[in-house]
Amino acid sequence: MMNKKIGIVCYPTVGGSGVVATELGMHLSDHDYEIHFISQTMPFRLKRLDPNIFFHEVDVANYPVFKHPPYDLSLASKIAEVIDREQLDIIHAHYAMPHAICALLAKQMAKKDVRVITTLHGTDITVLGIDPSLTNLIRFGIEESDAVTAVSYSLRDQTKKLLNIQKEIQVVHNFIDTDKLEEPSDTDKLKRRLNIQSDEKVMIHISNFRKVKRVQDVIHVFHRVQQSIKTKLLLVGDGPEYGDAYQLVQNLGLQDKVIFMGRQDNIHDLFAMSDLNLLVSEKESFGLVLLEAMISGVPSIGSNTGGIPEVIDDGETGYICEVGDVETMSKRAIHLLSEESEWKRQSLLSKARVKELFDAEQIIKRYENIYYEV
Repeated sequence: MMNKKIGIVCYPTVGGSGVVATELGMHLSDHDYEIHFISQTMPFRLKRLDPNIFFHEVDVANYPVFKHPPYDLSLASKIAEVIDREQLDIIHAHYAMPHAICALLAKQMAKKDVRVITTLHGTDITVLGIDPSLTNLIRFGIEESDAVTAVSYSLRDQTKKLLNIQKEIQVVHNFIDTDKLEEPSDTDKLKRRLNIQSDEKVMIHISNFRKVKRVQDVIHVFHRVQQSIKTKLLLVGDGPEYGDAYQLVQNLGLQDKVIFMGRQDNIHDLFAMSDLNLLVSEKESFGLVLLEAMISGVPSIGSNTGGIPEVIDDGETGYICEVGDVETMSKRAIHLLSEESEWKRQSLLSKARVKELFDAEQIIKRYENIYYEV
């Protein structure tokens, strides 16, 4: 399928879907596909110059007659324009809402025939719990697509149940490039700069600090752990719960042991100096940050929700605990951080699991096969 032209419609931001969509495009360009990103701004991971990759910016006109600028209509119009001008073969929309809907409208408008593939990342489905008025629209986006994928079995099953969908949804997990990991920076130097002592363990949590991420549970787990083990906690990210998290750290008297890092690009360096990763969300369709931790040999404690149990092998590459069960999470964390031989075993198994199941090359082949099929 050499020289096929793929349009990728995605959010350009730091969330998992934007990362996966951008990395997918860059890998496909290495396989001789011509890739056209269509988005409101340049995807943040798209930093390299590549003759096979093009970016098309969606201009949103601000008409006085509209209360809000009609981004969806501008996006559909731009997709149709790019289909015809660049002679695209496939539009790969990441999210049913609004991207698959816009892609399907563009397909109707464009003169050239294209196929639409939709990848569900989670928020497009869980939004139904908040706004059921969108049910028919999301169902339409899924059923009219030429092929649909979901990033976990959990998300596939949830989508079929919520929307009563008969259409086949293929599960294609998220991925990480296990071959091109850069050597981490000098971790000892980083630790010194962060005032982390050589005999201290490091726990880490990375998220967008929304309520669903349960950052306060992370802090409560750490509060218990640091009473038994010399530990520091890195909180990486920003979002609506940041202020409450900061206040809780003050209230528990942990301000000397918790380091708020804000948003960071190079999380590989942060994982290189970490011993345990926490992802204890209420909902999580996949949890891309788990792969980032595991490839660095960092076991994770995750909640028993969504796609997390599909990534963490309980007792082998970390532990799965019930949502909100801070007591069990703390015990598991203390066990891992105090038993060096067990930590080393799980660290090695974490790396091996990522390479076996979530390596970029094998996941890219899955997407290529779907392109062939449609």
